[in-house]
Amino acid sequence: MKRLLLIGCFCLMGWISLANHILIPMDNTQSNHLKAYGVVYHTLKKGLEVQWLLNYRGGSFILPFDADGRTECLLKGVGFEVLPPARLNAILAEIASPEVNADAVKLEKAPKIAVYSPKEKKPWDDAVTLALTYAEIPYDVVYDSEILDGCLKEYDWLHLHHEDFTGQMGKFYRNYRHMDWYKAEETTNKQTARKYGFSKISELKKAVVRTIRLCVCRRVYVCDVFGYRYFRYCFGCDGGRYL
Repeated sequence: MKRLLLIGCFCLMGWISLANHILIPMDNTQSNHLKAYGVVYHTLKKGLEVQWLLNYRGGSFILPFDADGRTECLLKGVGFEVLPPARLNAILAEIASPEVNADAVKLEKAPKIAVYSPKEKKPWDDAVTLALTYAEIPYDVVYDSEILDGCLKEYDWLHLHHEDFTGQMGKFYRNYRHMDWYKAEETTNKQTARKYGFSKISELKKAVVRTIRLCVCRRVYVCDVFGYRYFRYCFGCDGGRYL
């Protein structure tokens, strides 16, 4: 019995070695979508190329077969399928068909991510930092001072929340203007404005937005965290018209 089990293990290892790719589905069969993004990020971080299958099973990913990546999927509860070469070719042929509204996009770089957010906020205070933290995708928090000091050139991706870029502090004024956290945020913004020679918070925010816009004009705007180059902008936030 032990001998048969050992032979079976060797056969399985041999079959897996021939299957040189892993499919991470992003449809309803996926058990942990956020962790799956983390696995893809870490694969790119290792210098491996990933294929993003647009409109195929929820925007699935194809990764080179890697023992560490497979182990990471197992440990994090991420659903995956081992692809033999024949099945990989069949999937790519299906996507390439002009009758199918799908495409395969090569991803080659793990982006360096910045999130525009006050330093006092914790990861669980908003959905973006909470999702990135859970997915184990590294990011830096930047705010007005860092942007005006020129930090954006260090990043490939900047996420903007529903921020009040008007500088009027109006989003929470009616219900929270007497709260300590609101007063502290207003004081911090006034101090930052004075630091950079502005008399009003609105002037500070306008300078921040113009700095962001200048960087966007010099880079490529892409709408996915695994996009090739630079910015995503979450439309609908206060003062968004400035961008």
